[in-house]
Amino acid sequence: MKKKTVSVLLASAMAASMLMPASAIAGETEASTEAPTANVAGEDEHTLSVYAWDANFNIPALKAAEADYQKNVDPDFKLNVITQSASSDVENAVTLAANAGDYSTLPDIVLFQDHYFQQFHTNYPDAWKDLSGAKDVNWDDFGAEKLSFSTIDDVHYGAPVDNGTAVMAYRTDLLKEAGYSIDDMTGCSWDKFIEVGKAVQEKTGKYLLCMDGSGNDLPYMMLQAEGESQFTDGEPTFAENDKYVQIISKLVEMADEKILYLADSWTDYTDQAIMGDMVAGVMNGNWIIPTIEQVADNSGKWEITSLPTLEGGEGYASNGGSSLYITANCSKPDLATDFLAKTFLAGSAETYDAALQNGGVITCSLKAGASDVYQKGVAFFNDQPIYTKIVEMGSKVKPVEQSDYHYQARNYVGTAIQNLVEAQDSSEDGVKAALSDAEEQLKFEMEG
Repeated sequence: MKKKTVSVLLASAMAASMLMPASAIAGETEASTEAPTANVAGEDEHTLSVYAWDANFNIPALKAAEADYQKNVDPDFKLNVITQSASSDVENAVTLAANAGDYSTLPDIVLFQDHYFQQFHTNYPDAWKDLSGAKDVNWDDFGAEKLSFSTIDDVHYGAPVDNGTAVMAYRTDLLKEAGYSIDDMTGCSWDKFIEVGKAVQEKTGKYLLCMDGSGNDLPYMMLQAEGESQFTDGEPTFAENDKYVQIISKLVEMADEKILYLADSWTDYTDQAIMGDMVAGVMNGNWIIPTIEQVADNSGKWEITSLPTLEGGEGYASNGGSSLYITANCSKPDLATDFLAKTFLAGSAETYDAALQNGGVITCSLKAGASDVYQKGVAFFNDQPIYTKIVEMGSKVKPVEQSDYHYQARNYVGTAIQNLVEAQDSSEDGVKAALSDAEEQLKFEMEG
């Protein structure tokens, strides 16, 4: 592999760790840049090792799967979870091992961000073992969008863990104060959303939406809800996409009308906008729910639904999520495959009920999402059965073209939005010019 590509991967992995939400990537500390020196793969015939991050989120899901497999398959089974400080530690471990030509430093399994896997498979195709030996797996039980990240040339490599389906959450008490209801917002157009947002601002002084101004997660989700991508055949197509131009224009208009709060950092977005009770609506991957729930006084006042779209009709998108992958260093691929096949890939209620209850991990499996635990109403969300609803919405997310430069695109478009907001320019010509500039900057980076 070219040295330049290695350095780009290391830089992008570390940058993503700093820019991605803490709910999705916990432990935003500086990633390790030194490869481990010992073989960390499980040596006992009943033991597997795995790299993962976030002791409060995805690690409880792994422990739930371990207990499930012990109970129903092998009582001597052990999953040795080696906690990393951030997702970038895992990415760097793979990069450094590949660059050294020695995968023996890797564990049997790694938890890996969905948006990064295809780039890492392209650059290190021999670092991964596929799941062709997984028996009795109903792949149709998972949404096509989720599987699109981990499926290459019709070969499955990943076992989905957490669900990144986007939700549109509303304070129904504030909607009511402005003369609207959750039914008015379900399947609404962005123009209708703006109409409601103006009324909410006038009646309550709250914003109906917020986003982290340092990135473009919101426009990415809005565009995916239209079934389209920021890229075409690998090239960024920002200004050429009429729907993207409309979306950015709507965001600038909403910021100008005080419908959208444009936070200046991730902390401002979570602590001030959401937990500071500045907003009547939040749109993001469902992992944002624990942040919303931090304000105990608002229990029973929130509900969730699908996303608005430009023309109206329910929109579906995803943001974040990860899957488990078997590495080339795994000396027990049959055990690793069987473990994944009978827990996460089986949509096991024992695995996913405990993962939800102990860590807040929501499944991507329709089967697991039909359990009694998932169908139970959630008091904070006015007794809505939000978890089964999220799984059902996730099955409707359309796959769109992804790019190795997803996070870089997010930052350039985010800057374009900030510039347009400062100029108070939501005109088509102004938006196209700003997006063209963002596009050219990204192309320069891609070619550099």
